[in-house]
Amino acid sequence: MIWHDWLLVMILLSSLGPGLIIFSLAESSRASRTTLNIFGAVTKMVLVLVMILGIYRGHSFAVHFTILPGLELVLRADPLSALFVTLSSILWLFTTLYAIAYLEDSPNRSHFFGYFSLCVTVTIGIALAGNLLTFLFFFEMLTLSTYPLVVHRGTAEAMAAGKVYLVYTLAGGILLFIGVVWLHAMAGPVDFSRPGLLTPLVAGHGTTLKIIFYLLLAGVGVKAALFPLHGWLPRAMVAPAPVSALLHAVAVVKAGAFGIIRIVLDVYGLDTARTLGLLLPLMLLSSITIMYGSVRALSQDNLKRRLAFSTVSQVSYIALGISIGSPLAIMGGMVHLVHQGLMKITLFFCAGNIAETLGIHDISRMNGVGRRLPVTMAAFTLAAMGMIGLPPMAGFVSKWYLGLGALAQGQGWIVWVLVLSSLLNGAYFLPILYGAWFKEQEGEWPADSGTVGSLESHWMLIVPPVITAVVSLLVGLLANSSLSPLAWVRFIVRTGYGL
Repeated sequence: MIWHDWLLVMILLSSLGPGLIIFSLAESSRASRTTLNIFGAVTKMVLVLVMILGIYRGHSFAVHFTILPGLELVLRADPLSALFVTLSSILWLFTTLYAIAYLEDSPNRSHFFGYFSLCVTVTIGIALAGNLLTFLFFFEMLTLSTYPLVVHRGTAEAMAAGKVYLVYTLAGGILLFIGVVWLHAMAGPVDFSRPGLLTPLVAGHGTTLKIIFYLLLAGVGVKAALFPLHGWLPRAMVAPAPVSALLHAVAVVKAGAFGIIRIVLDVYGLDTARTLGLLLPLMLLSSITIMYGSVRALSQDNLKRRLAFSTVSQVSYIALGISIGSPLAIMGGMVHLVHQGLMKITLFFCAGNIAETLGIHDISRMNGVGRRLPVTMAAFTLAAMGMIGLPPMAGFVSKWYLGLGALAQGQGWIVWVLVLSSLLNGAYFLPILYGAWFKEQEGEWPADSGTVGSLESHWMLIVPPVITAVVSLLVGLLANSSLSPLAWVRFIVRTGYGL
């Protein structure tokens, strides 16, 4: 392997190495733990930037590890993987800063940050997986590395949520494993750089390929929280706010959505998926999930649970765009991978600030919070407006391209799904904003921790959501810029898939 192939391994090691060292640190070693966390996050971002520049200049990055004859673990960087790796790396840095302050007085911090680093390493592995076997390996490692984070508090509620999480994700893993092995037996190694590999098998094995597709879809659909495989996600909200942010915006849910993109575009290919009639069922399932998540969010008083059902709805926009199958819709779905991540991580950061500073977990107790935590609620407001899809926020850009793509494909009914989902988004976000900004506080806050200097809370709890909220606004305002996520997605669709 030449040096730029080793770059992929270095990207993985930049979080794995610090994470393994952190496991061995004493709880009192706060400075060392913080230094290692920030060093790993910054190093990863630098290495990812080098990789992106290389891809843009036409360099190829691939690493092959032979396990057995005919079985290889492959790391490969392509424009799609670069999109997910960049998102994960940037948001990991902000989540790390946030988690350091959020967990400052919590027990078992070394174990938390050790598993935190493992989780990000595995997520990057999913993004860089060059074939289906490698994807399966890292995808299942993600379950094992995130379980300790879900149960970190160690309460009875946390342990019960962890059990539900394992039941769902391990069951999904079994289905994914069966699908991968079955497909390997039929077609041999399934490399993501050969999307037409299955085309010759359609005539004689069409039914089998359909069954395998649904096995693969169910396997990744658990982590993508597709209905009815979403039940673990609201339960997992008992985890600390940094974990919730990680699950929704960086790791688990995004890994599932990324898996759907890989299966449709890189394993089956659009033409084969369309020939087998696989896109319409995925389109319907995505639309049902979008509506279901929005409706369930309306009735949740717990803020994090409302955000969790919002994620169930919002992540399915990604699958919807891929299933529509037109270039514009695919662009809308892919760019929402980034846009939703920025907006949702902001919302969970803010929810964590409100809980940590005021002891408030329920929306019914949030009246007047905007006057007590104006910076936090300003960031929350920007992200919520983006989720609703109001211009010029990032969420509007995603929905605009989804709508245009649906019309181009003759699927006009999708536009009504987008409109209705936006109205429902407004119905469950706007009352929160109205109460926080315009209603009077009712009684004392459950646990007002006061101010830190002249700030409303610790600066490491304020800066991450402010930055991610501002970025979510800028990627909408500057969507037509050559440096925007939309521009990179356009590059992916044109160069990677020839659409």
